[in-house]
Amino acid sequence: MDRPTISPEQLQEAAENLTTIRDFIRFGVTALRQYDAHLGQGTEDYFAESSALVLQTLSLEWKADAEIFDAKLLPSEKAEFLALLERRINEKVPTSYLLNLAYFCDKPYYVDERVLIPRSPIAELINQRFAPYCLDENDQVREALNNLPENPQPKKPQRILDMCTGSGCIAIALAYAYPDADVDATDISKEALEVASINAEHHDKQYQVALLESDLFDKIPAENQYDLIVSNPPYVDAEDMADLPEEFHHDPELALAAGQDGLDLVRKMLAQAADYLTEDGLIVIEVGNSEWAMKQNFNTIDFHWLKFQNGGSGIFALTAAQCRQYRDLFIQSIQA
Repeated sequence: MDRPTISPEQLQEAAENLTTIRDFIRFGVTALRQYDAHLGQGTEDYFAESSALVLQTLSLEWKADAEIFDAKLLPSEKAEFLALLERRINEKVPTSYLLNLAYFCDKPYYVDERVLIPRSPIAELINQRFAPYCLDENDQVREALNNLPENPQPKKPQRILDMCTGSGCIAIALAYAYPDADVDATDISKEALEVASINAEHHDKQYQVALLESDLFDKIPAENQYDLIVSNPPYVDAEDMADLPEEFHHDPELALAAGQDGLDLVRKMLAQAADYLTEDGLIVIEVGNSEWAMKQNFNTIDFHWLKFQNGGSGIFALTAAQCRQYRDLFIQSIQA
C-alpha cells in the first residue's frame, strides 16, 4: 500500500492563502503530523521541526523572537519553504539534511548524508565536563548529575579521543570544553572526515582537533595515551535495522549497523581500550538500544550506566582500571 503524500494542490492552496511566518509554521506542523513524519533526528516535536524549516528558509535564527512571526513571506520564500516541506514529507528526508544544519551543545554544524545527524545525550556529559570524574577548564568539579564514577584525584583531560567522529561535533564540543586539550577524532569513513573537516574549520578548531582515518584503534599510534575516550559508534542491531523508519534510510548505513546484536564495534573498542587509556583515564561509549545486549553479554561487569537530566539512555562509562581488569574477557568476546 502506497503511503499518502502531500499533493501539489495542497501546497498551491497554502501558497495562495497563507501569508505570515506564523501561518507557515502552523501549516508545516499540521502537514508533518498528518503525514506521519518521523521525529528524533535533531528535533523533538513538530513545532520545532516546522519552525526550523521556515526560519532557516528566511535566514533567521531558530530561536527567533516570536514578535517576528507576524511578518509576511515573499512569494519566493513561500515557494522555497513549501518545496522543502514537500521533500520532508514525500521523500522522508530529515530536516537537518534538507537544511545542511544541525545543532550540538548549542552550536551549529554542517551535516549532509555522509554523516549522522547529531543527537547524542553525550552533549550533556560535555556540558557537565564529565563530573565528578574530571575537572572543568577552571580546575573545578561541576555538579555530578550523570552517575559517572568518582575519581580520588580528578584532573582536566589533556589528551582526548573521539572515536567514530562522524560530523566531528563531539570532538569539536570537547575542544570548546577543554581549550587546552589535544583532541584526536577518528572515523573509518573518509567521506565523514570531509564533513568533520568543514566543521572544524568553521569553528576554528582545525589546529586543536586532529582528524585521522582509522578503523577504530588500527591507525592510532601505540604511544598515544588518552585521559578521556568518547565514542558514539554504530550500534544498531540487525532487527532494529530492518525496522528503522524511512527517515533513517538517508543516514549512512556504515554509521548505524553493527552486526546481529549491535556490539561488533564496541567489543573491539573495549578489547583495546586499556592500551590507549592513561593510568586513571575514562572511556564513555554510547550503545543506545543495544544496552540490553551489553548487560546480557557482560553480566559480570559493573558498568557505570549513565543518567541524563534531559533524556537519553544507553551510555556507559568504564575507568581505565576496569578496562585493564576485564581486558581478557573483552578479548574473549571477540573470539567467541
